[in-house]
Amino acid sequence: MTHLKTIVTIGVLLTSFCLSTQAQTNEKKEVQSMQEVYNFLKHCGEYFIATVEGDQPRVRPFGTAAIYENRLYIQTGKRKNVAKQMIANPKIEICAYDEASEKWLRIEATVVPDERVEAKQFMLDEYPSLKGMYSATDDNTFLLYLSNATATFYSFEGEPEVVKF
Repeated sequence: MTHLKTIVTIGVLLTSFCLSTQAQTNEKKEVQSMQEVYNFLKHCGEYFIATVEGDQPRVRPFGTAAIYENRLYIQTGKRKNVAKQMIANPKIEICAYDEASEKWLRIEATVVPDERVEAKQFMLDEYPSLKGMYSATDDNTFLLYLSNATATFYSFEGEPEVVKF
């Protein structure tokens, strides 16, 4: 009976180890995918973000993107219509195009607000030009990270590449 308990215990430990290793592998892949998306957005410089106002789609250019604590963030002002639209419906799409490579990226995601001062300060440090309009402690800086994101890289040649983070 003691041997059976030992075998069961070893089996449970091995299963736990395998599940933990798989979770770490998945997390590492998600971080790499997010980094790939971030690199593309930074390379493009500007991208377009789509929201919805009632039943009307709204699209406008954005330029902020930063990775903080393994999350991809964007930033805007709370007083802007885009912020109000993302509060009402946090599902967004982002599109960026790289003319040199003739590749483009579409991201479907849900945005999640982050009101932490240290996260806002990180974004402002990444984009010092915003410090004239925003501060980490004002009531206007609106910082959001992408959640449940599916990013698809397209080109005129080859199949689309889909990554999730």
